[in-house]
Amino acid sequence: MDSFRLDDVLEPRLATGHTIYDGEEPAPPEPPPDAQGSAEPPLAAALPTLVGLGVAITRACALRQFSHRTAEAYVHWARRYVVFHGSRHPARMGAGEVTAFLTHLACDEHVAPSTQNQALHALLFLHQAVLQAPLPALSVTALRAKAKPHLPVVLERSQISAFFAAIDGTARLVALLQYGAGLRILEALRLRSKDLDFTRKTIAVRHGKGGKDRIVPLPETAIEPLRAHLRARWLEHRADLAAGHGLAHLPMAMGRRTPALAANWMWQYVFASHRLTRDPDDGVLKRHHLDEAHIQGLYRRAYLAAGIIVNATSHTLRHSFATHLLERGTDLRMIQELLGHSDITTTMIYTHVSKRGAAGVLSPADDLPVGREDPAHRR
Repeated sequence: MDSFRLDDVLEPRLATGHTIYDGEEPAPPEPPPDAQGSAEPPLAAALPTLVGLGVAITRACALRQFSHRTAEAYVHWARRYVVFHGSRHPARMGAGEVTAFLTHLACDEHVAPSTQNQALHALLFLHQAVLQAPLPALSVTALRAKAKPHLPVVLERSQISAFFAAIDGTARLVALLQYGAGLRILEALRLRSKDLDFTRKTIAVRHGKGGKDRIVPLPETAIEPLRAHLRARWLEHRADLAAGHGLAHLPMAMGRRTPALAANWMWQYVFASHRLTRDPDDGVLKRHHLDEAHIQGLYRRAYLAAGIIVNATSHTLRHSFATHLLERGTDLRMIQELLGHSDITTTMIYTHVSKRGAAGVLSPADDLPVGREDPAHRR
């Protein structure tokens, strides 16, 4: 019998929505006998096989309106969990096996706390939503990866100015919304034309992190560049329609209920890609939003050109937005609302990097007389 490779059968194919295994389903290997020589009992007919486990997870995520990224991550952790335990079916495992796997991640692989938490949530979801066998409360007692506090990287206003002087085009507009409105990079890239209100000077962030909506200010300095950009997008959209395309991906089940909205201007992405790609849900050529990796690459080049040598990323613009608001006296609760944080303690991290906090304290060394010789260096 050919060897049974779990990586082959559990590789997720979320981009197409097809089944996880492309060929004929292989016959499962004979289960090893236990110490008494008896085989494990067969699985219930309603449970997915190892071959169909990835599809079952993907469908369960779609039923709960989880994002494609969440589904991909959950399938990834299910695959690693099964491989770690010698290709055993998850239905034959429980809290002990979950504990062993999570402890392995923390002690042997030294993963970050957020990575271990993601794996934990993925396995809890697997047992509860897919296998219909939720683990008992407090039954997972794995050693947890230690969370180490990390201060955000924040740029000075002069560095922000140098960055914007070194970047242009669409990437500059995206950066302007990140720094001017505190958007995450994907929140900016997923904006539709209907989300920009030039009259009230606001931006509607739809289905942000945690599935939450919020309203943030539209920076005055971004209004005219955005108007010019949208005029060019309108012409591009009209050309797409004339060529038989001009469709955008619609969220949730809206594409099935009102498919005509996919061609409507208000649902088009503000920062659309330069090429058409196939929608993973229906396989139709559509104009998706720009790839975040492309924008992040342009950011990195602009940081270098501006002489910024700290570890700045796209999220640095959002951190700088919050910190500079705090330094201007904006209430911490308002900053929490603008950032979309669920917990005020998450927002309070900016007090540690603000000039109103430790960064604004005058060092006693600066009170020393200038030019006085250090006694330690006297001969």
